[in-house]
Amino acid sequence: MKFSLFAHMERISSDEDQKQLYDEFVELCKIADKGGMHAVWTGEHHGMNFTISPNPMLNLVDIARQTTNVRLGTGTVIAPFWHPIRLAGEAAMTDIITDGRLDLGIARGAYSYEYERLMPGMDAWEAGQRMRELIPAVKALWKGDYAHEGEFHRFPKTTSSPKPIQAEGPPIWIAARDPNSHEFAVQQGCNVQVTPLWNGEPEIADLMKKFNDACSKFPEQPRPKIMLLLHTYVADSDEDSKEAAVELNRFYCYFGAWFMNKRDVDQGLIAPLTEAEIEAHPFYTPEAMERDLVIGTPEKVIERLRVYEALGYDEYAFWIDSSMSFERKKASLERFIKDVMPAFA
Repeated sequence: MKFSLFAHMERISSDEDQKQLYDEFVELCKIADKGGMHAVWTGEHHGMNFTISPNPMLNLVDIARQTTNVRLGTGTVIAPFWHPIRLAGEAAMTDIITDGRLDLGIARGAYSYEYERLMPGMDAWEAGQRMRELIPAVKALWKGDYAHEGEFHRFPKTTSSPKPIQAEGPPIWIAARDPNSHEFAVQQGCNVQVTPLWNGEPEIADLMKKFNDACSKFPEQPRPKIMLLLHTYVADSDEDSKEAAVELNRFYCYFGAWFMNKRDVDQGLIAPLTEAEIEAHPFYTPEAMERDLVIGTPEKVIERLRVYEALGYDEYAFWIDSSMSFERKKASLERFIKDVMPAFA
């Protein structure tokens, strides 16, 4: 099982300087590269100061010049916000600039806040259909001389300009949850990225079952790779684990508030959550964070990760966004590299 870093510029307060956040993001990526991690992933979001990354390929091009070996992944671009010709060309150019290190993760998107602003009237179903139309079109454009007549896009014979370095184009990863999305990924020859949200290890096992079922349904297709994305904190003590669980609980309460899209937004930030609101959340608690996320001393983290490796996950992405300080994030990542990864060498 390979290990990767998943990170954004993350901001829940206007007190946090955006340039400093970006510099810290780059530093974490450099630590991942020097520490021998397989990849760095960063996503796409718009108008939200919660996870700042309007075009992840810009970030990855910059990181490419400051790293040596780590692969560089979009985790993920939001399919309905992209025209196939534009995505094919920009991804190909990114692949050229990064010397063939790009992995292209694609999702339908998660936040209605973004849908309302970039694609008014679009719902999650339509977003999923747009993703299903986009991906085969991008792959065909990389081969070249492709004309498209779809529900959402129409264009005459076109070739991606430029074309990517990687022979078949950058590996494509699809964010999948339901059986249909797993099946679509396998049919398209795409890898799969899964993110359990609030049901812990039973959900992690269920997501792998859906993937295995999809692979069994299409035995003629080569088995793609599957990556597990999960918030992680490697602690130096049990007390440190408890502190991290409180911090990650705060992060998830903010994530849930953004997802519900019911709070006022000012300068890209939702109205701050009160301690009472955090404590009253119906299922996010520090205890739930310790149960459902990977939080603990190196020994406990290794034990959890061996379960995921045994299930068949090919890659584990250390999701570092957490609302905690940069110093605590950095220390956790360094402990992961030094004390956890060698157990899987």
